[in-house]
Amino acid sequence: MAGSRRRMMASPPLSYEQGWGQMFRDHPLFSLENIYRAYRQCRRHKRNTVNAMLFEQNLEENLVSLHEELTIGSYWPGRSMAFLVEKPKQREVFAADFRDRVVHHILVGYLEPRWERWFIHDSYACRKGKGTHRGVERLQSFTRQVTANGTRRAWYLQLDIRGFFISIDRDILYERLAAKETDPAVLWLIRTLVFYDPTENCSMRRASRADFEKLPAHKTLFKAAPHCGLPIGNLTSQFFANVYLDALDQFVKHQLKVRYYARYGDDLVLLSEDRAVLERQEGQIGEFVFDELRLTLNDRRRLRPVSDGIDFLGYIVRPDYLLVRRRVVGACFERLARAENALIQQGLTVDDGARQVYPWPWPVLEAVYE
Repeated sequence: MAGSRRRMMASPPLSYEQGWGQMFRDHPLFSLENIYRAYRQCRRHKRNTVNAMLFEQNLEENLVSLHEELTIGSYWPGRSMAFLVEKPKQREVFAADFRDRVVHHILVGYLEPRWERWFIHDSYACRKGKGTHRGVERLQSFTRQVTANGTRRAWYLQLDIRGFFISIDRDILYERLAAKETDPAVLWLIRTLVFYDPTENCSMRRASRADFEKLPAHKTLFKAAPHCGLPIGNLTSQFFANVYLDALDQFVKHQLKVRYYARYGDDLVLLSEDRAVLERQEGQIGEFVFDELRLTLNDRRRLRPVSDGIDFLGYIVRPDYLLVRRRVVGACFERLARAENALIQQGLTVDDGARQVYPWPWPVLEAVYE
């Protein structure tokens, strides 16, 4: 890849008089029906949030307004909410406004089925029919195959990307998306969302700018290099991450010819009977992600026998059994205790001797916990 790259900028909103509205007034992506469908998907897990309820107070007006802005090209993302989460490790999250989340569903709903045709089978993050459990099951099947059901020695190489979301080059990301999209309306919306900077004029919840400044440079968008970084917390960021690393997946599968390979997010696992092969592939992957994607592998790589167990997605994976990590078990008990305390405080428990009984349907309990 060329050392210098022409910087792409988000297109400023176009006016109706400039002809944008005439061109895309009847575009199906921006139809009221499609916007309403995206809204229904968006509210599934956000309906009890303040922003979702405010949006629903004037639902029809807000949907029509969003329809108009998209069809004439005047849409621009609103203010994001930035906050810090502490577990499982400290990281920043940017929560988009509910209105912008609807737009995220519009775009991802269009792009996802198209890109699914190109993604490899063994990428498991944020994809329908995949997920952590499928990824762990697949890796365990790989350990059985590579060790011939535990009868021969094999090795695994586990890698991850240093500061992945903060390091994503948005120019490269846009080029990868634009290489497969020709619809001007889709390209405009991609460009608008990819190059929007959520740190501009963001609000902060239970944190100050000084708290974000304390984070390492590879952990915060406030210290990201120009034109780099995607906000953790957006649906588009999860999908764009898969698009970005699809180049790596294709390289590993079709050029390195790795048979046993699984990826979840930026966590990669390769298996082989030959340790030297994995050592060589580590160097090749490091060169590829740096030259083609402007990323750097984390120094904390693991190259160990499969018999030691592979720490992957909250499990210790071995050919014949799985173990749940203690941290995951502890987090589960902690969440159960918090939920129980919330129910007790709301008076939703019934004392039945030595037991606490919760005679309420699950949706009610879930709403109380939220």
